[in-house]
Amino acid sequence: MKQEYIITVFSEDHIGLLSRITIIFTRRKINIDSLTVSESAIPGIFKFTIVISDTADRVQKVVGQLEKVVDVIKVYANTNDEMIYQEIALYKVSTEFLFESDKIEKIVRNSGARILEITRDYVVIEKTGHSRETQQLFDELNPYGVTQFNRSGRVAITRSTIEKLSEFLKERDAMLEQMD
Repeated sequence: MKQEYIITVFSEDHIGLLSRITIIFTRRKINIDSLTVSESAIPGIFKFTIVISDTADRVQKVVGQLEKVVDVIKVYANTNDEMIYQEIALYKVSTEFLFESDKIEKIVRNSGARILEITRDYVVIEKTGHSRETQQLFDELNPYGVTQFNRSGRVAITRSTIEKLSEFLKERDAMLEQMD
């Protein structure tokens, strides 16, 4: 049965790595729902957060393939329940409906969003949350003239008290010291 998974790939910063990672999904005909790349809490280590929907068996095969990529340090696959995650969305709403501003302000306040910028021509609104929440705000604002909308990829951290990669690196370093 298909389920949503968050795959976390840790690597050093290498040119072309994103292409090598995404080609693994393409070859297996797995659609990437969301992809975000940023530095991690560990200096020099980057974190790819990839959201896909597939079966547990296919996800484990992808994880195995990703771990074979030379510049990849470690890969983890987690379900949504094992992660804390959010997205950010920005909305640009035309001030053409200025007479409706009380309604817009009420929608923004009730959704937990905030206004980032107000100009003569538009208002920019920011909302963090899950995709259904950011989509719901879009649906509520759209009748008032949304001229631009953009939602980020998912950012996520584990519910674990430690970063699994830190433990992996400690174990790897200890094993390398034993070999010397």
